[in-house]
Amino acid sequence: MDQKQIAKQMIEFNKTAFDNSFDAMTALQDQTEKLILNFLDKAPWVPEEGRKTINTWIAGYKKGRDDFKTAADDSYRKVLDYFSGIEATGAAKTKKK
Repeated sequence: MDQKQIAKQMIEFNKTAFDNSFDAMTALQDQTEKLILNFLDKAPWVPEEGRKTINTWIAGYKKGRDDFKTAADDSYRKVLDYFSGIEATGAAKTKKK
């Protein structure tokens, strides 16, 4: 088997593992968010300023999480594009011979 193909398969496996881990982390964070919001609904002693702060934190971690996922997806796409380009170049050289 070609080394380029092996490397490409390794990258694809790595991406799948990352996606699965990221989805699990997202589910955990979403459940924690529900728990905290449920707690805030039942805790009248928490001031409005504290509620706003917690909502700001929630929005911040969601944005950071989405930005991280976008950056990781872009990086994986670039690596796969690179290997696809190498394969295309190698196939073109083979045809010329």
